[in-house]
Amino acid sequence: MEKDKKTVKEALRRFGADESGVGVVEIILILVVLIALVVIFKEQLTEIVNSIFGGIQSGVDSLVP
Repeated sequence: MEKDKKTVKEALRRFGADESGVGVVEIILILVVLIALVVIFKEQLTEIVNSIFGGIQSGVDSLVP
């Protein structure tokens, strides 16, 4: 019985020390936050992008006769 407890305790210690999937989890969490920000600020981002492209278009229109 005591040996089983040590085996379980050792397995839990190794499981807690294993960090092989931490990088993947961090990347997924960052992506989730970025997607949430895009969804929240969708209208503002659309206005900014349209404004930028409008400025580019007016610049091109002024260059082309």
